Amino acid sequence: MRRVFGVRSALAVMALAGLGLMGAAAYAQAEKEQKAVTLKSILLEQLRSTHTKKEWFVDAKTAVEGLTPEQASWKDGKGNHSAGQLAYHLVFWNRRELAKFKGEPEAKFSGNNEETFESFDAKTWSATVRQLDEVMTELDKVVKNADEKQLKAWASEIAHIGTHNAYHLGQIVYIRRLQGVWDAEKGVK
Repeated sequence: MRRVFGVRSALAVMALAGLGLMGAAAYAQAEKEQKAVTLKSILLEQLRSTHTKKEWFVDAKTAVEGLTPEQASWKDGKGNHSAGQLAYHLVFWNRRELAKFKGEPEAKFSGNNEETFESFDAKTWSATVRQLDEVMTELDKVVKNADEKQLKAWASEIAHIGTHNAYHLGQIVYIRRLQGVWDAEKGVK
C-alpha cells in the first residue's frame, strides 16, 4: 500500500509540474504575442489615460461629465479656479500644443497664464466640454500618425501634456468634491 501511495504521489507531483511548465510556456507565448512597447504606445497611453481611459486617476471625460454651467462656474471663495476655468485652460494649452505639432499658427498668448483661465464663460460650458474632447482626440490622432522622428522630437512635450492634464483634472475633481457634486463611484472616494 505504501508503495502505491508513493507512486501516486510521484505521479501527482509530475502532473502538477507538467501543468506548471505548460502554464509557464503559455505565459511566455502570451508575452511574445503582446505588442512591443514603443515610444508611440507609451505616449498614446499617457494621452488616453487623461482623456477617456479609466486608470487609477480620473480622466477628462469623467471629470467634466454631468456638470451644469452653474456648477462649472462655482468657486470655493478661496481664490481657486472653477471647474469650468480649469477645463477652458486645458482646452487653450492643448490647442496650442496641437497647433505646434501640426505646424499651424498657435493661438495668441500674452504671457499672462491667468488669462487662460479667466476667458471661461458659463454660457459656453457645453462647447468647452466638446472642445476639450475634440482637442484631446486630435492630439491622440496626431501622435498615432506621427513617424518616429516626430515622436522623438515631441516626446517630452507630449509627456508634459499628460502631466499637465492630469494635474488640472485632479483639481476639477477636488472642486467638484468641495461643491458636493462629485460621484465617488466614478473614482477618488
